[in-house]
Amino acid sequence: MSGTVAIVGRPNVGKSTLFNRLTESRNAIVDEVSGVTRDRNYGEVTWNGKQFTVIDTGGYAVNSDDIFEGEIRKQVINAIEESDIVLFLVDVYGGITDLDNAVAQVLRKSKRKVMLVVNKVDNHSQRLDATEFYSLGLGEYYCLSSASGSGTGEILDEIVKNLPGENKTAEEIEELEKIPKIAIVGRPNVGKSSLANALIGTDRNIVTPISGTTRDSIGTRFTKFGHDLYFIDTAGLRRKKKVEEDLEFYSVLRTIRTIEEADICLLLLDATLGFEAQDMNILHLIVKKRKGVVIVVNKWDLLEKSSNTAKAYEDNLRASLAPFNDIPIVFTSVLNMQRIQKVLDSAITVNENIHRRISTSELNDFLQEIIEISPPPSYKGKYIKVKYITQLPTKFPAIAFFASNAKYIRDPYKRFLENKIRERFDFKGVPISIYFREK
Repeated sequence: MSGTVAIVGRPNVGKSTLFNRLTESRNAIVDEVSGVTRDRNYGEVTWNGKQFTVIDTGGYAVNSDDIFEGEIRKQVINAIEESDIVLFLVDVYGGITDLDNAVAQVLRKSKRKVMLVVNKVDNHSQRLDATEFYSLGLGEYYCLSSASGSGTGEILDEIVKNLPGENKTAEEIEELEKIPKIAIVGRPNVGKSSLANALIGTDRNIVTPISGTTRDSIGTRFTKFGHDLYFIDTAGLRRKKKVEEDLEFYSVLRTIRTIEEADICLLLLDATLGFEAQDMNILHLIVKKRKGVVIVVNKWDLLEKSSNTAKAYEDNLRASLAPFNDIPIVFTSVLNMQRIQKVLDSAITVNENIHRRISTSELNDFLQEIIEISPPPSYKGKYIKVKYITQLPTKFPAIAFFASNAKYIRDPYKRFLENKIRERFDFKGVPISIYFREK
């Protein structure tokens, strides 16, 4: 079942809590503060063997103090247009408000099936209070407590009964899981959401000059020009001591989890600031999690340039990246749409390199000759003899060397071998793990 369900309503009625309940996750940030969710957040739901997509949205507001109000409203409208069914969430405690009426008016014009859901209904007296929502003119309502889960089953039954399409097969689900996931990461305000929008070709994510605009990790499927990819926009990562608010703390946790789940990371830098300590911390995290990486130097148009600027900048950057500096570097201006295609091409190349497999015979023919010319240094009179080499069947490139006295191999020799492997085979943008095993 390939249908889509959008959850909409005014701020702070429990939309993200319901999203987490339906998706059995904690992907949406939940807080008592109004206006936490800004972008559309997508998740997958399975109920009675049926699968569908659910969209969490920001709170629909008019004439509020939230400077993101207009952009959030656009995201809500887009979610409604994408959906087959809309869950209109209201709060039994607050009763019908002017904003509820405003949302109801938008939904009546949308020509979508609307399910009115009264949230925070925890007892019988509140069920009686919920009857006032009949006056919204949207027909029957469903009582729910998204915090405890009461009433969720009835709503899910109604959703799967009304969704179009056929249920996905196990093979189709497996194929979806194979789609490369590309996370866009970096410090706050370097242009991550702008790059995501540029790559996708639509204003999918809210963009403002304000640092910390993005809070959730927002994924979008890209199926253009023969490609099938997931791009994931993430919240900016600041140094721990600068993370003061709970909301930012949870945003950072979701970004780290997104890196763990991604295949490739686009590490965005601000050309005017250069490669700073926090950028190195993010890169170390990417390498530690064994993910492919492309470095995108954004805001290149803001630098005063001469004929040698790009080469000098790249040389300095690669010196800072050492020892792992075999990484694609793309200079771009997202605002001016410069070299966006090159960013996409580089990410696809890195994805191919992640899955590159070298035959055992080819590895041995190449590396044994190098080892014979430059053998591992002895350690305390112990000589190391490499017997054979093979690539391990892992998700990321990993080479195993079977040798006598393998425990005496030191890191400098491992780096020497890695560099030789990179010179011969294209593993650009991909961390390589070198293992020595006793034989």
